[in-house]
Amino acid sequence: MLMSRALANPELISLAAGFVDQSTLPVAETHSALQSLFADVEAACAALQYGTTPGYPPLREMLLQLTLGSPSASDVRRQFDVEHVVVTAGSNQLLHLVLESIANPGDIVLCAAPTYLVVLGTIANLGARSVGVAIDEQGMIPEALEESLRAIERAGELARVRAIYLIPYFDNPCGVTMPLDRAARIVEIARAWSRHHQIYVLADEAYRELRYSGDDIPSVLTLDAGRDTVIAAGTFSKSFSPGIRVGWGVLPDELIAPVCSQKGNIDFGSPNFSQHLMWRVLDSGQFSSHVLAIRAGYRLKLEAMRAAADVHLKSIDGVRWQVPRGGLYLWVELPEGIDAGPNGKLFDAAIAEGVLYVPGQYCFPGEGEPVRCSTMRLSFGVQSSDRIGQGIEALGRAVRRVLG
Repeated sequence: MLMSRALANPELISLAAGFVDQSTLPVAETHSALQSLFADVEAACAALQYGTTPGYPPLREMLLQLTLGSPSASDVRRQFDVEHVVVTAGSNQLLHLVLESIANPGDIVLCAAPTYLVVLGTIANLGARSVGVAIDEQGMIPEALEESLRAIERAGELARVRAIYLIPYFDNPCGVTMPLDRAARIVEIARAWSRHHQIYVLADEAYRELRYSGDDIPSVLTLDAGRDTVIAAGTFSKSFSPGIRVGWGVLPDELIAPVCSQKGNIDFGSPNFSQHLMWRVLDSGQFSSHVLAIRAGYRLKLEAMRAAADVHLKSIDGVRWQVPRGGLYLWVELPEGIDAGPNGKLFDAAIAEGVLYVPGQYCFPGEGEPVRCSTMRLSFGVQSSDRIGQGIEALGRAVRRVLG
């Protein structure tokens, strides 16, 4: 629906799509890696051939290092090896494979409320249930998670709980980052409540590289020395190129076989050529330099959105947001009386003013915490700083029009 509205109004300033900036796509880096690859006939032939189901081993080694790269993870790093890494066509495939491997129809996945709307669709398509858990400025609240588990236990459905889904870095849609000590508490809760079977912590780390302030936080995987609880999912879609379609997961011991079994039947191995290409990008150091460049650009765009919001939204009573330290999104909460949903007055008013956003209601799980329709997700990834400012100004006019 959002896409059709955007296509029908090509002049709209879209603050909806969570795409990367077209101007940041790594044309030169990819060209260089391709030249290097095709300069070696044997390597080029290997890249153009079928690959293995879990992926290209040299790339998998690098992905493990990328995930467990913090010096503080040295003790945990020794617990994992390349066999725990599975390469997929983007991280969404990894998320789907994991959820299909662990969840049956009627089973429960606990999610932040709000959370990544595509995962909510995946859960629903599998016939499973998403149950929302309250959040604050640091993500899912451990006490709220335990209360949700107690409520599920009272309903006699604890055996239905299969996973806790987290986005630890600059999450989609709220942009919040979870401190490692809070993540540790959630991992402890998952272990403590795994009374019928293992409850997994599925950590979607898609935005980890898009940090604009502060220091990196170690992966949630570093909290899992037993290799039995945490699944870490990563991707190059935001940090390098979505078109290359390379994602990955680092899996607990007991999930390696079922995920690979499903995967082999579906794709007979993720795109092998893309994996060889990404290995060369990483090995050459071009990935690190590219990440530094896009961080600088997105930092300016985030500042443009924050500055415009301060001018055009801050003076509206009841409008609030939290400025993220990374990622691509700003989550805006509006006065309770405003319905920002697709059938509310604000959505049409915003389009009339020339701007498009994602209604926040799409990001709430099907059960648990109530849906808040007076919310919206804004993305600063695609538009220029000037267009971001114009879009926020238009949004301010629309909100004022609805408020009368």
